[in-house]
This record gives sequence, C-alpha cells and structure tokens, in this order.
Amino acid sequence: MKKHEWREKTEDGETRLVTVTRHAGKWQLQSRLKSEDEWRKFSVIELEDLETLLDIVKRKYQRSRLPFEHVKEIEKLIAAAEPQQ
Repeated sequence: MKKHEWREKTEDGETRLVTVTRHAGKWQLQSRLKSEDEWRKFSVIELEDLETLLDIVKRKYQRSRLPFEHVKEIEKLIAAAEPQQ
C-alpha cells in the first residue's frame, strides 16, 4: 500500500489534512480539518485533490520512489473527472 499526505489551507483559514492511499489498484482519499477528530472518506476524489495528488506523485516518481504506472493512473482519473466540453 502506498500513502500520500499533504496539508492545505481552506478558504476559512483552517488547515485541512489529506491522506490518499493506493491499495489493490484502488485510490482512496480521506481528509479532516485539523480541529476535527474524525476522518471523512470520499468515494469520489475531487478534481482539485487529484491535481494536487498528481503533483506529489510526479515528484515521488522523479526520485524513483514509485512506478510510473501510478502517475498514469492519476492522469486517467483526472481526464475522467474533468468536465466534458
């Protein structure tokens, strides 16, 4: 299982903690505000989170910490999540 984590500020100025795991070929996102105790799991990963994840995964791939297939998987998820024109 691979795990990717990051922090970001919300519009309200709170810190949002995000964890994305890949297990058995499936990606799972969970997040919580720093002030909360419980993690919320999401069945669908939002486009903004996918783009952040892609940036993290690309940097890890460049340092030979994960296979290129993970980068391709995230790119496919982004393509599927983008609004069709």
